[in-house]
Formats: sequence, structure tokens, C-alpha cells
Amino acid sequence: MTSERRTAIVTGASSGVGAAIAEAFGKLGWSVAIGARRAERLAETARGIETAGGRAVPAHLDVTRADSIEEFFTTAEGALGPIDIVVNNAGIGVPGRIHELSINEIESELATNLLGSMLITRRALPSMIERRSGDVLFISSMNSVSPRPFQAGYTAAKAGVEGFAAALRMDLEGTGVRAITLRLGPTRSEFGYSWNTDTMVRVLESWGRWGFLRHHDMLDSAQVAHAVVAAVTAPRGMQLDVIQVNPEAPVAR
Repeated sequence: MTSERRTAIVTGASSGVGAAIAEAFGKLGWSVAIGARRAERLAETARGIETAGGRAVPAHLDVTRADSIEEFFTTAEGALGPIDIVVNNAGIGVPGRIHELSINEIESELATNLLGSMLITRRALPSMIERRSGDVLFISSMNSVSPRPFQAGYTAAKAGVEGFAAALRMDLEGTGVRAITLRLGPTRSEFGYSWNTDTMVRVLESWGRWGFLRHHDMLDSAQVAHAVVAAVTAPRGMQLDVIQVNPEAPVAR
């Protein structure tokens, strides 16, 4: 891993995986601009970054709105200068079969998980390409290659993210900017906390029928953050395309 001090942006950093990634960057002494719609919760993440030894710049960010993205980048670059790393982490999950979801729910899921990553990346790339250096990392999901019931919209969005990242790698060939996909298996976070009990039961029962629950262990946010740090600190000259991370099964007794 490099000891070089870098500047980073992490979206969806108000809790869970995003907060853990931001704090892991803080432990490296990096400066981190953190964004989320729940701006009031960014203060806790900022404290974690600074306690770890980094510098934090918290700001409201709605990745579905171009004006919010521009305001966020203006704040981040104004405070930190050019951005070296972008982690596209912001995401939501709306459980349900497609005919049970409202149009607003479908649009929100696709806009946050897919369009948001595209717009953030579009805004970040010109400076990186000009400097011939940078890393753009996308948090994806096993759903992209192993679709699950009750998550058709989420699956479509994450498959889109991976398709976008794959095409982006070709567009960035020879620019010095790397596009990395981190494909996560089951992860313990706030992602599904808003699901009511009845919905959760229906979802888990359906996953069991389709063979998706080999065991009940999950990744924790710190483990995901470790994988992100490993990816973006890989020595120059290496291109990490897709990194798949799953929870290790419990040790048999």
C-alpha cells in the first residue's frame, strides 16, 4: 500500500459501508469529502475520519440531481483541491416484485444506484484525465450476476453499474485513470433496515427457495472498507477490473 496522501470523495457516507470506507481513508491520513442526502448524519462520519488522522469535508449530496453534484464538487475541490479517488457508494434498495412497486420507487432506485454513479463519474473525470491519474471505484452487488427475487430494480441497476464500469475502462485506456468494480456479497449495514418485518420474511423465504442462503454470515462494513483500500492503493501499472468479495462461511465444528 502507498503512504502517499491523497484526496477522496465517498458518496452515501452517512452510515454503513460509506462511513467505514471514509474512516479507513482517514486512517491513511487522507482528506475525504463525504456526501449524503442525510447531511445531518455526516458529522459522525467526519469525526471518525478526523479521529483516525484524516481531514473531513462533509456536504449535502443528492446523486440524482446534477445541481447537487456540482455544488458538492465545488465544495470538495474548493477545500481539498483536485480529487484523486471517487467511491460511488450511494445506493438504495426497494424490495418488492415490480408490479407491486410505485413508479416513483422504481425511478428512485434506478436514479440513485445507476444514474447517480454515472453523473458523479462524469463530473470527476476531466480533472483526473488532465492529471493522468485517478481511481473511480463502484460498489456493486452479487445481484448483478446472480439476480434475486424481490430485487428486480436493484438487480437491473447494479447490472447497469457493472456494464457502465466495463465500458468506462475501455474509454479510459491509456489515460492513467482506473475504473474498479467491487462486487459485494451479503453485507451487514443499514441497507435493509427500513424493510418491514413482513417484507423481510417474504424476501428471505424466497431467497431460501432459490438457494441463495448457503449460510447466514455477512460481510461487515470494515471488511468492505479493507477491500476498497486495497483496490485503490494497488501500485500503478496494475488494473483491477472486478473484485468479488463474499463473507467467509463459518468454520465447521
